[in-house]
Amino acid sequence: MCGIVGLHLRNPDLQPRLGELLTTMLCEMQDRGADSAGVAVYGDPRMSPPGRTTVSLLETGSDAPALAAAVSAALGAPADVLAVGETLLVSAEATDEDSLLAACRAAAPDALVAGFGADLAVLKGVGHPRDLADGWSLAQAQGWQGVGHTRMATESAVDASGAHPYAVGPGQCMVHNGSFSNHATVRRELVRRGVAFDSQNDTEVGARFVAQQLAEGRDVETALKELCTTLDGFYTLLVSNRDSFAVLRDAIACKPAVIAETDDWVAMASEYRALAGLPGVESARIWEPEPEVVYAWTR
Repeated sequence: MCGIVGLHLRNPDLQPRLGELLTTMLCEMQDRGADSAGVAVYGDPRMSPPGRTTVSLLETGSDAPALAAAVSAALGAPADVLAVGETLLVSAEATDEDSLLAACRAAAPDALVAGFGADLAVLKGVGHPRDLADGWSLAQAQGWQGVGHTRMATESAVDASGAHPYAVGPGQCMVHNGSFSNHATVRRELVRRGVAFDSQNDTEVGARFVAQQLAEGRDVETALKELCTTLDGFYTLLVSNRDSFAVLRDAIACKPAVIAETDDWVAMASEYRALAGLPGVESARIWEPEPEVVYAWTR
C-alpha cells in the first residue's frame, strides 16, 4: 500500500496555502498507510528561514535549547533550533550543508538526520497521519513545494528511520510506493563506494542511489533513468529537489499514480481523491504516468 502526495506550486499567490493543501492531500491517503507519515516542505520561512541552512533531526535525546547550545559550540557560530512535533529543526546563517551537518552530528551523534539543505524542512513520525499533521501544525506551512507519504510498513520496522520521505542529499527527498527486489545488492555496492545508511528500508537504497547520481553531476531525469536500469521491482517514485519535482513508475506500473497539471500547480498522488480538493482541478490536465517515463518539472 502506502500513499504518496506531492504539490509543486507555480503561482506565488498559492504559496501561503501550501500547508493547507498538502494536509488535505496527505490525510486523504491515510488509509493507504496509517502507521507512520512524513512530509517535506520547501520554502516555509518559519521552519527553514531564508538565507539559512536547515538540518532536520529526530531522536536527538535533548530538548531544543540544549541542542542549540551544543550545535552552536560545535559550529563556532550561532545556531537556532525549532521544535515541530518530535522533529528538531536546526538552522544557521550562511552555513554550508557539510559544516552544519558535522556540527549537528557532533552535538547529537545518535540522532537521525531526516533532511538537510536550504529552504527544506522534513517532518516524520510514527502514528496516524492526521494526528501527526495536527501535531506539526502542517496546515499553517507556506512555501512553493511539498511532498508527503503515509506508510504501511511491510519491509522494515515501524519507526522514524523507516518513515518517508528519505532526504539523503542536499535539498533532495524521495517518497516511494512499492518495493525494490534487488535492493540488497545495490545497497552492498553503495556501501562499497562509501555510502552510509540509516535504516534497512529499501526506499533508502533508492534515495541514496539517486543522491549518488546527482552528486556525480547527473540531472534528476538522467538519475531516475539510471535507477530504472539498476533497481528492479514494482514502484512509483516522487523525487523532489529545491528546484524540481519528478515522478517515475517501473516498467510494469502496477502501483497507482495520478498526475494533474494547471497553470498554477503540478500535483501527484497515489489516487485522484487526494487531488480533488485542489483549486482549479476541474480544469486540470489529468493523466496516469506511463511506465519508465520520467516526468519532471523545474521551478
